Amino acid sequence: MPVLLNRRNFLSAAAAISSSPWSNAAAAMQPDRPTGIAPLKIEAVDLLELHGQYQQQAGINKQAQVNPEDIYESLRPPVYSDRPGEERTVKYEAIYLRIRATGGLEGLYGPIEKEPAMVVQERLRPFLIGKDALAGEVMWDQLYRSDRHSRDGYYMMAISAVDNTLWDLRGKVYGVPVYRLLGGPSRDKLEMYVSALGSSLELDKVRTRALELQKQGFRYQKWFIAYGPGSGPEGMRKNVELVKTLRETLGEDTELMFDTYSGWDQTYALEWAHRVEPYRVRWMEEVTHPEKIGSFAEMHRSTTIPIAAGEHFYGRWEVQRYLKENALSVVQADPEWCGGITELIKIGTVCSLYDVPCIPHGHSLRAAAHTIFSQSPMTFPLGEYLAIKMQHYYHFEKNPMTVENAHIALPTGPGFNVQLDPAKILTQRTLAEPA
Repeated sequence: MPVLLNRRNFLSAAAAISSSPWSNAAAAMQPDRPTGIAPLKIEAVDLLELHGQYQQQAGINKQAQVNPEDIYESLRPPVYSDRPGEERTVKYEAIYLRIRATGGLEGLYGPIEKEPAMVVQERLRPFLIGKDALAGEVMWDQLYRSDRHSRDGYYMMAISAVDNTLWDLRGKVYGVPVYRLLGGPSRDKLEMYVSALGSSLELDKVRTRALELQKQGFRYQKWFIAYGPGSGPEGMRKNVELVKTLRETLGEDTELMFDTYSGWDQTYALEWAHRVEPYRVRWMEEVTHPEKIGSFAEMHRSTTIPIAAGEHFYGRWEVQRYLKENALSVVQADPEWCGGITELIKIGTVCSLYDVPCIPHGHSLRAAAHTIFSQSPMTFPLGEYLAIKMQHYYHFEKNPMTVENAHIALPTGPGFNVQLDPAKILTQRTLAEPA
């Protein structure tokens, strides 16, 4: 028989909740959490530059990928091979953005790149002071309208950094992970595809590395091609041999993707595609410059291999133009670059209209993972894990996201739960405010 929640029942329930151990603990952690409709004003915006070091074996995992400059012989790197050496000390620095609001609540996010960090420091910081940290949509729109160059590049990357940091702050305000604020979770663990960027393309080492990744549970592997039009027929032969070797090594149950970092053109890409179609490639990624929508559309029509791109898209408008032209099979918008979580959610909505999956680029992990956890697996099915890069990317943190058996577990803790580890920080400074 249903219980009617009259005023007496409601007050009793509220009293029970307020006296529970969980409620008391949460209140102790967030004593100044705002209530009601009062704004939560931003009081400080700081860029924390951290310096430290770690140990790394020399001479391995430095394979370069093809890039647009490779058509020039003087700019093309030599053929690479691993030359394992002794362990060496690597100096490392990272920048984290911290936004403090009324009552001492803080949002923290990083690492962020130096160029957008300078835009935050010099252009966005003065604008943010005094604004309501909880007014996410309004804040994003105002930042987007604040400069004529805000629609892409370092300015949009700076907006992304601010947006992601404010999502962390809001999670701490309400005492929940970011994916909860976004409506999730849609699953209890997130499958990742692995990117082998940096791995040697010497075929014996390709076989060894590919089998290692398969043993770690990765059902999807992405490899980064080293040669383009400037390397002539021999380069094309090596590019095809890489696909053949991987398929023969891994069998039919592993999906294979290939990234060319805008280093090809339409003609070269289609020749390669037609040669490797028998090996069932899951997608070919960023085969030419992102502004060439017509080339992407032509490749999409002319090969059975799906076409992926989007890590260098800036906002929902660019995604919509690509999908309207039927130019892509996969959108790879990056929340560190495309406008932050606020914009990535909108990009996902655009993708859903065209039945195209959004698989965020994995430059970083937290913003992408929390977004994916909160959304439909139909639109956001996978995440990306850069296996070599992530070994040290979160060096200064106590609790970096980890991948086990190709999955990330559902995160816990408020916001993104970024916790810096003082034991790993040799020096720290706050970037000075502009004069």
